Amino acid sequence: MAEVNGAAKWYVLHTYSGYENKVANSIQTIVELRSLQEKICEVRIPMETVTEIKNGEEVQVERKLFPGYVLINMVVNDDTWILIRGIRGVTGFVGPEGEPTPLTEEEMASLGIVRQEVALPFNQGDNVKIIDGAFKDSVGTVDTVDVAAGKVRVMASMFGRETPVELDLAQIQLLEY
Repeated sequence: MAEVNGAAKWYVLHTYSGYENKVANSIQTIVELRSLQEKICEVRIPMETVTEIKNGEEVQVERKLFPGYVLINMVVNDDTWILIRGIRGVTGFVGPEGEPTPLTEEEMASLGIVRQEVALPFNQGDNVKIIDGAFKDSVGTVDTVDVAAGKVRVMASMFGRETPVELDLAQIQLLEY
């Protein structure tokens, strides 16, 4: 098993049920003792806050989102793979035949672990130029922005009327005067 690349990625570890905290603490201890912070960056146990009713009162309780699993942000190479697999309570990496398979950015975002902020050079009401597609070189005003879908609705001037046009974020640019 060779190093995937220099950048750390998120992986899922399967653990014995109830061993999630012990595994996470063991990994953090080993990282500190062996100074492996650049290879093993972060360990997380996905949690959710749930409201339960106990004795007629609402109580906020933290629960494991995925019992038996721990997320780890690391660079996989022979040394780190063997080190993690050797920790008591770890049964293996999630992936085909136990091979570590990194989570995609979309999977991490859906888990709420990694949130990507998109800084847009335009806001609602800004004048923009359409730079790609059927309405290329048209000018309009930003009506709505849906960052999650990567879409923007522009009210473009066509034949003396305002026409709503849905575009990808990359299809427009801020109109500079």
